[in-house]
Amino acid sequence: MSRAAGAAGAMGALMAAGLTGCAAAPTDAVDYRDGTYEATGWYGSLPSHQDLTLTIEDDRVTEVAITAPAEDPTSLEHQQRFAAALGDEIIGRDIDSIALDRLAGASGCSEGFMNALAEIKDSARA
Repeated sequence: MSRAAGAAGAMGALMAAGLTGCAAAPTDAVDYRDGTYEATGWYGSLPSHQDLTLTIEDDRVTEVAITAPAEDPTSLEHQQRFAAALGDEIIGRDIDSIALDRLAGASGCSEGFMNALAEIKDSARA
């Protein structure tokens, strides 16, 4: 065997040995019960809220409805834009992959939604 072939073989063995320690760590996947869940998400200093109804099937969001109950015209506008954009953003997604920070220019609505989503996830855990 040539020196080059021996070096290549040794390098391959080292890489293979090193890669065994790089395997992905097992994830603590959470399973959720299929169903329709409701929660209220509070946010802001007024305080404002949104009522969220979410349907989960096979850990994916299949339907969503959210209220826009604000009385302040500016808050109501934010809530309506958020509600209009929400379905396109989350329907079909795995529930654990949803992390909204700002949607349709509304960061407060996102905070309320994420609070309600956390409550729904707790209720739906299998």
